[in-house]
Amino acid sequence: MSFYLTYFAIGIGLFAFSAVFALVGVYAERKVSAFIQDRLGPTETGKFGMLQTLADGLKLIQKELIVPAAADKLLFIMAPAIIFIAVYMGFAAMPWGPGLVPTSLNLGLYYVFAIISIETLGILMAGWGSNNKYSILGSMRSVAQIISYEIPAGFAIISVVMIAQSLNMQTIATQQGILSTEGVKFFGFWDVSKVGGIFAWNIFRAPHLLIAFVIYFIASLAESNRAPFDIPEAESELVAGFHTEYTGMRFAFVFFSEYSMMFLVSMISVVLFLGAWNTPLPNIGAVHLADWTTGNGWGIIWILIKSLTLVGIQMWIRWTLPRLRVDQLMNLCWKVLTPLAFACMLISGIWRIFLM
Repeated sequence: MSFYLTYFAIGIGLFAFSAVFALVGVYAERKVSAFIQDRLGPTETGKFGMLQTLADGLKLIQKELIVPAAADKLLFIMAPAIIFIAVYMGFAAMPWGPGLVPTSLNLGLYYVFAIISIETLGILMAGWGSNNKYSILGSMRSVAQIISYEIPAGFAIISVVMIAQSLNMQTIATQQGILSTEGVKFFGFWDVSKVGGIFAWNIFRAPHLLIAFVIYFIASLAESNRAPFDIPEAESELVAGFHTEYTGMRFAFVFFSEYSMMFLVSMISVVLFLGAWNTPLPNIGAVHLADWTTGNGWGIIWILIKSLTLVGIQMWIRWTLPRLRVDQLMNLCWKVLTPLAFACMLISGIWRIFLM
């Protein structure tokens, strides 16, 4: 019985984290965009406007849940839940510390990549079920974009898997610090197994993984429908994309999933490329900074700092770069990112055989 209670508590905890992060993320994005555009952002509701997103959430809860008369009611109602659950379940295999992982799966990375893909089904259901031409156009664009950018993202991920020789996300994380049970080499030459810190991160274990990281980060922006890849929600063309007809909490769940996805893809980037829960501080002679700052408590701190930094970069990009056209978006995917990611995968194979 306690076994099931533990998993129930973990599930509630992850849901609470997703909800709280969505509230904080929306507020942070408003403030970041205001700073970039020389505005103030929310100021009235609470100190510095900190209660504005909570007020917006309370407003959404009170809104009527409208279902269009001509909509496919079953698909329309199920779509927001499927979109959110697909993202929410992705957190199940994510490691937060040396001994902190909700579910340690040997195929954890495969599971996360597969479960995130289900979001595409929910988006298509939302567009089709709405029986609205703007919604169906938005969902078709979104599905085409997400499926396309999963190709370079997949190749970039495989580049790491070939170096790590594992799909277990906790194993990949452990290899990037002083707790690694196998040799870790900086750029394939300098043994940093006892040094740890930033030198043991995957982007420095092999130089081409830095390129793979950039490719994955760009692809993750497209998978999250974030600018400059937010064509599925291009307000000027499609009103609001696939969620045009949604109101109240159904609308809120779509945005919960967007902000949860922002954190999830950032966390995946951190686990695969940026040392996961390992400290960036190395052991220097008698000063064992890596030893002192490694552990479950430190792990949560480091993975939050790294992931939130990437989330901040996503927000910075949104309010800095203009939106791409559809043809530019697809050209970038198929003509630039996919060949580069494939080359990284090939180099990983050669690197593993000859330099590890």
